[in-house]
Amino acid sequence: MSLLRFHWDFFGPDAQPTAEHFLKHLDTFCVREGINGHTRWTAPRSAGYTATLECDEKHMIVIRDALRPKRAERVL
Repeated sequence: MSLLRFHWDFFGPDAQPTAEHFLKHLDTFCVREGINGHTRWTAPRSAGYTATLECDEKHMIVIRDALRPKRAERVL
């Protein structure tokens, strides 16, 4: 299995605290869905912040359908 990174973008003056708060919801979701070994972080972008979740590819469908990330990428 490979790893995937899912990204959610937040814009505006509250982008940073909103992205950081979203990480708490990601943790709760991962615990509830049994997604172990996940990592998550926020990063500044030119117009806002991005919250990122990295986890095993086998969780792709549940994350895609429940959380609707803006982007995803395979980690090499």
